[in-house]
Amino acid sequence: MTATLDVGATEINPVAKLLAALTLAVGLVLSVDWVSASTALILELILLAVLRVRLRALLHRGAILLVAAATTALTITLYGEPSGTVHWHFLLITVSDGSLTLALATFLRVLAIALPAVFLFLDTDPTELADGLGQVLRLPARFVLGALAGVRMIGLLGQDWRYLGYARRARGVADHARLRRAAGQAFALLVFAVRRGSLLATAMEARGFGAHSTRTWARPSPFGVREIALIATAFAIVAAAITMSVATGQWNFIGSR
Repeated sequence: MTATLDVGATEINPVAKLLAALTLAVGLVLSVDWVSASTALILELILLAVLRVRLRALLHRGAILLVAAATTALTITLYGEPSGTVHWHFLLITVSDGSLTLALATFLRVLAIALPAVFLFLDTDPTELADGLGQVLRLPARFVLGALAGVRMIGLLGQDWRYLGYARRARGVADHARLRRAAGQAFALLVFAVRRGSLLATAMEARGFGAHSTRTWARPSPFGVREIALIATAFAIVAAAITMSVATGQWNFIGSR
């Protein structure tokens, strides 16, 4: 079975979500202007509403993106290339019309590019995505299964970090020098991860993973009309955003800067 949207909507293959997100990302990086970014963002929100994606879950997963976009916009506002009227200047900080416009365009563009990625991982199971990558995109099974195994192990990092902290506290080495303790604990976590990855690779090879060029899959990964419609919608959003930007004279190809 493929991943669902968790709200009663029809099931969509994770590969279609991935291709749609890549289409939007590639189309939106061609220009740095607020018109194309805002157009794409509005159309994406409409698409998510049509797909009945829960807004609360989307905001919960994407809250960090709002912070990242705002931080990026603030940095560009203060240190972007000045142009037009200068509103404030102090040492290396210059706030001008050009930096404000570029900051707004960057803020909207980060949200427009990141929103589909949040939608992609909102309810997609890694195993279902791996099934799609192997059956729909025909990627090598060795690469797909290795990546899936690695993703499955990411959840153990948090548990390892807690256990390392408990062990250091039991030995009495976690009471002082927090920065040094964090650096040492991070190195120990890296060593654990490398060891676990080596053991996992050995175990998978012992079980015959990657021994043959062709492989069968336990679950089918259908790719039909719904998936094609989603990808076509992504192309339509990019086309509408670029058309609106060119029509308003705001198109600013990134290679010309």
